[in-house]
Amino acid sequence: MPDTATGRATALVIGASATGLFAAAALTEHADVTLIERDTLPDGPEPRRGVPQARHAHLVWSGGVRAFNDLVPGVVDDIVAEGGRLVHIMGDMVSRAPNEVWFRRFTSTHHRNLVSSRDLLDAVLRRHVLADDRITLRQDTTVLALEGDARRVTGVRVRTGDDTAVLTADLVIDASGRGSRAPQWLEDLGLPRVTEREVNAGVAYATRVYRAPAKAASDFPLVNVQANPAKAPGQGGIVLPVEGGRWIVTLAGTRGGEPTGDPDAFVDFALGLGDPVIGELLKTAEPLGDVATTRSTANHRRYYEKLARWPEGFTVLGDAIAGYNPVYGHGLTVAAQGSLAVRDVLRTTPVTAPGLARRLQRAAARPVAAAWDLAVGQDAFYPGATDTPPTAVERYLAAFVDRAVATGARNPRALGALLDVMSMEKPATRLFSPDMLVPMLLGPKRPFLSKPPLTEDERAAANS
Repeated sequence: MPDTATGRATALVIGASATGLFAAAALTEHADVTLIERDTLPDGPEPRRGVPQARHAHLVWSGGVRAFNDLVPGVVDDIVAEGGRLVHIMGDMVSRAPNEVWFRRFTSTHHRNLVSSRDLLDAVLRRHVLADDRITLRQDTTVLALEGDARRVTGVRVRTGDDTAVLTADLVIDASGRGSRAPQWLEDLGLPRVTEREVNAGVAYATRVYRAPAKAASDFPLVNVQANPAKAPGQGGIVLPVEGGRWIVTLAGTRGGEPTGDPDAFVDFALGLGDPVIGELLKTAEPLGDVATTRSTANHRRYYEKLARWPEGFTVLGDAIAGYNPVYGHGLTVAAQGSLAVRDVLRTTPVTAPGLARRLQRAAARPVAAAWDLAVGQDAFYPGATDTPPTAVERYLAAFVDRAVATGARNPRALGALLDVMSMEKPATRLFSPDMLVPMLLGPKRPFLSKPPLTEDERAAANS
């Protein structure tokens, strides 16, 4: 029921990471929001326990940048003002695709990635969202269970210190990430188990932060060598220039080719990639701290939108629906686009309307499905990634995407179509548009690049 004192609906959001913050921002037009967070949030751009993946390289594709700006006006500008960058794709990038094709650095497309440390991004986002007096933050509080029954969720049971309490609301949103307990919570209410799928390429990540060479501390291109699924083990890496004159360098490898936490092996691993460019860049860079590793990289999806029964008053968002291999960089974009979908539904349907929760769940599933297809379309080809081998259709589509990449790497018109899909601005059908098919079938096409398209000035700056 709406709060009788204010006449507004009430909402609870579980988790104050990026998805939870976006969800809270999306809800404020329609409800008073309580944001429930089990950690103590830092005051500034600092690490926290609830986001261990923050140590590794992050970026936000241009579809996510648009959603950021729509949900939280000014947040992107402030991230950039505090040291982040809007990186032109591909003008400000040196990137090798999974099929080992180097992209030309075309500058004719509009696409921009937002690049910064995750700590900075989260800090600026928290500052913007939590300044809204329609949002109440409840920290150091753990959600234990949903309240209600199979027909309607009415709130949550929480623990703060040694005390437990029940918080009620018209709408509960689970934005608690990969570790979400929603499947069990729903079963406890008498609902069926949600169908889940995992595609695990066995990727391990190792990240080390470097002080960039003085002349390469600003405006240095993002350098990315992607792993090739056709050559297991797949190995790749990325140099992500971020605020403070630093490079976040993340290396990755699948089963049998994983990087380790050994700092003495880090540069050698980078030199042993399909192209040694990342290792060569690190030879004169100064390491800042140890190597951080993780193996929590599986693509894992829960198909809530397909459940035959769904309770009123409950919605799941972001990584709590699906987590992806971080190498594709779509998690933050999906978080923002899912919350934007929630806001758009709420602009036409009251929070307390029958059937709202199912509508929200189905709307949130659309950006999830787009990111899932992009990730699984690559990772499913690694040995042991899934119990179900790729179908003939999936193999055909993967081959078509390889041709699309090869075309986009040499033709700016085709690159625009490819980036519309990769950036999650448009659906995958964009790859079958004339912008892609005409250059793919008729050309003319420039020759493939034989080496990374770093300029001589960039190479000199990196070796300064």
